[in-house]
Amino acid sequence: MSSRIIPVQPFDYVVFGATGDLTKRKLIPALYHRFKDGQFDEQSRIIGASRSKLSSADFQQAARDAIAQFVEKDYQDEAVIERFIKIFSYVPVDATNPEGSGDLGKELRDDPKVVRAFYLAVAPDLFEPIAEYLLQKKLYRRDARVVIEKPLGHDLASSMEINDGVARIFKEDQVYRIDHYLGKETVQNLLALRFANTLFEPIWNSAHIDHVQLTVAESVGAGTRGYYDESGALRDMIQNHMLQLLCLVAMEPPASDDANALRDEKLKVLRALKPITNGEVAKNTVRGQYKGVKSETTSVAGYQDELPEDKKGSRTETFVALKAEVENWRWAGVPFYFRTGKRMAQRVSEICIQFKPIPHSIFDHAEGAPKANKLIIRLQPDEGVKLMMMIKDPGPGGMRLREVPLNLSFAQTFSERTPEAYERLLMDVIRGSQALFMRRDELEAAWNWVDPIRHAWDRSSDAPQSYVAGTWGPSGAIALIERDGRTWYEDDI
Repeated sequence: MSSRIIPVQPFDYVVFGATGDLTKRKLIPALYHRFKDGQFDEQSRIIGASRSKLSSADFQQAARDAIAQFVEKDYQDEAVIERFIKIFSYVPVDATNPEGSGDLGKELRDDPKVVRAFYLAVAPDLFEPIAEYLLQKKLYRRDARVVIEKPLGHDLASSMEINDGVARIFKEDQVYRIDHYLGKETVQNLLALRFANTLFEPIWNSAHIDHVQLTVAESVGAGTRGYYDESGALRDMIQNHMLQLLCLVAMEPPASDDANALRDEKLKVLRALKPITNGEVAKNTVRGQYKGVKSETTSVAGYQDELPEDKKGSRTETFVALKAEVENWRWAGVPFYFRTGKRMAQRVSEICIQFKPIPHSIFDHAEGAPKANKLIIRLQPDEGVKLMMMIKDPGPGGMRLREVPLNLSFAQTFSERTPEAYERLLMDVIRGSQALFMRRDELEAAWNWVDPIRHAWDRSSDAPQSYVAGTWGPSGAIALIERDGRTWYEDDI
């Protein structure tokens, strides 16, 4: 089965922060794949901009190196790479000193049929200066689009300040706040699973669902990333990625797949979240920090060991577990359990929908008690959907009940390569589709819910609970869910 590639309009994509890690690892490979698949061609241009004094030839070589390093060998086609590299150019730009910058305007076409997009792969404190620079240099157009990356602040107040700075130049319908989780195929399939099938929607409510688990676990550590110590797992994962997943699971059916119809329903979920404040924080949240492990076969540094001397003793959490509630008609009484962390037992992102047990079992004398159904949506790796069901184990000799999966593996069902999230999102910007991007009121509603948790932790004298690297987190996370008579789902799809 092959997917249908829908070409986009010709574009001028200006990437600020062109020499940065994000551009090298994600943006250039994503654009290469879309070019290779024929979604755009030589009528489009990719223009790098940063403070570095490079030539266009230098930037083209950097793009070639990025493809060699971050695109799978099977997809590297020299003829395609040569064509792709030719659409690259570079302009030295210092938004804080426009007079010392190159002439970016010469690289941009003044043609309304050519989409003009600016990707700000830079620190948030440069968003406003770059927007001002574009206005001052007469590069802003009302139909232009601007893409901004997280972190969009460290709390509600700083987030509003950043967005206000961008909004002084760009209108809300021009701003694309990117969250790469929303570009994942399995995340988008949540919408198809719920709203394109009659099977699930009638039972997608508190009458049939016992609870929901959302897990985003990483096996790698935080390393020496300065950003992470300023952020922590709550801001880095819960506030954006995981709350967006919650919205897709819990939202009401929108009237259409129009961007604002979708985002209106997501906003309602965020506003329906029960606040976790004061004493509820200690009861319903757990924060942890991984410690090292050393044995004859392995040696893993702890978070404190990875920090520079001036950061030793940091109370930044590398793990968060929490229990949330959506206070509306559909979800009343259904807890949503979040779990995310670094240096965990395995790298996995998945959603577990745990249905309620059958109301009455007729199999009192059978071997094996009936287990409640579960729907597991694996986002990464090995993307797929698995429905756990009870069947009779074949063979004579009585009724033996057995739990088995109905398994949809993306790799087995779709033989072709699954595009990375940035590929979809970069092209959605050119299409003008904001459905998979966060609207400002969504972002602020998420911060409004997260901030009281952060403030309570900051006031507390309790340090994050320790957990051994390579495990599923601190014991407090187990207690959080098991005191409700439930347990974390941990299995391979």
